Amino acid sequence: MHRDYSVEMQRHCSLTHCLSCPRGLQGRVEVGPMPASSTPSTEQTLPYLGPWLEELEGHFKRYPSFQDVHVMIFVGFGFLMTFLKRYSFGAVGFNFLIAGFGLQWALLMQGWFHSLDPMDGKIKIGVESMINADFCVASCLIAYGAVLGKVSPVQLMVMTLFGVTLYAVEEYIILSLIHARDAGGSMVIHTFGAYYGLSISWMLYRPNLDQSKHRIGSVYQSDIFAMIGTLFLWMFWPSFNSAISDHGDGQHRAAINTYLSLAATVLTTIAISSLSQKTGKLDMVHIQNSTLAGGVAVGTAAEFMLMPYGSLIVGFCCGIISTLGYIYITPFMEKYLKIHDTCGIHNLHAMPGVIGGIVGAITAAAASEGVYGKEGLINTFDFTGEWKDMVPTRQGGHQAAGLCVALCFGIGGGIIVGCILRLPIWGDAPDNNCFDDEIYWELPEDEENNPPTVEYNNHMRNKAVTESNLSLERSQNLH
Repeated sequence: MHRDYSVEMQRHCSLTHCLSCPRGLQGRVEVGPMPASSTPSTEQTLPYLGPWLEELEGHFKRYPSFQDVHVMIFVGFGFLMTFLKRYSFGAVGFNFLIAGFGLQWALLMQGWFHSLDPMDGKIKIGVESMINADFCVASCLIAYGAVLGKVSPVQLMVMTLFGVTLYAVEEYIILSLIHARDAGGSMVIHTFGAYYGLSISWMLYRPNLDQSKHRIGSVYQSDIFAMIGTLFLWMFWPSFNSAISDHGDGQHRAAINTYLSLAATVLTTIAISSLSQKTGKLDMVHIQNSTLAGGVAVGTAAEFMLMPYGSLIVGFCCGIISTLGYIYITPFMEKYLKIHDTCGIHNLHAMPGVIGGIVGAITAAAASEGVYGKEGLINTFDFTGEWKDMVPTRQGGHQAAGLCVALCFGIGGGIIVGCILRLPIWGDAPDNNCFDDEIYWELPEDEENNPPTVEYNNHMRNKAVTESNLSLERSQNLH
């Protein structure tokens, strides 16, 4: 920055140092010296503030997307995992722990790769940095779903520490070195996070987990809370996939493609869930999870010209694959592969994530100037700088390479971290106390052990009640 700015101007322009983003402007606006004056006039300062104001406006435009993604991380993922009847505190509470710790570490790790200023050695943090930190944490929360109820808080912290580190490295390789595009994170977030968690679950397999089998289930109230998480995720997923897309056509396409894919997945999931049952009834597990698979699968190609019918096809296929995965693949993995997947992340994130990577590679390879226009093709795939000679067919190959990197980091990293977590120093729960909040949380006494309080409802099943609850309460007070 030039030193002949007034003190006030320096104060304003210093904001650019904390409003930069890891993949956009790098927080430094180079301007020429202002006219010599002790107090610059408005007419004199506006031309010099133009670049800064434009950058600032771009960051404010991303803040609504950040809010939506933040809700998904803390409310959506947290409540989605409350389906276990005795592990709701652990689902929401440890989700909070992972997110709170992971966000801080992610800002540092991603900052070192994307927004470290070589001039002053500082990491520039902005709204897009926070969105990317949320994305990083999302991969760790996905991995948490595979080991839900089976690991200690200390193990979760170690798992998050290594997960964020691996994520930052594989993201840098895929997005910067390979130059793959992955706006919604089908490869970088979902594929990596899912196979990272599944590999850890495989390494931590418990042959005597049947001792806690009676707790691996839900009750009516826990399923309702899990459905709340599903609805928050479903509503905000278009924001998730479009949060870091380029403003304009790319961001609009990402939101619309995700919106349509999710809608198609809901219908398909309900149909397959009903057809898979002899009674034709719906399974709440399918409705809570498989209805989100379309948002995962459309992530990579979200900002591409997938077209509405393409989005509907992706959602339709993922609804079928994810639902059938819960019915057939999850039991197969536990019985033959020794992989216990508590939340079924293989069906919600792993398979749809791989499908998303494949769809992205095909869509990129099929791109043409006739569909995108010359400028549209350059902007969508960022064919600038050292990549200015890239062609769509070659870009498709880079997309496929990015998927392979995500798989390698997820599986390889999960096996290594799983070996570390197997050490008998982390205080994990014994086999007969898994999926139970009592070992880590102070729990309120069960309602059955407390005297009844005032109740005014008459919906009491299997009880012969001849007078209202209100009259019962009054008679108790008289005695």
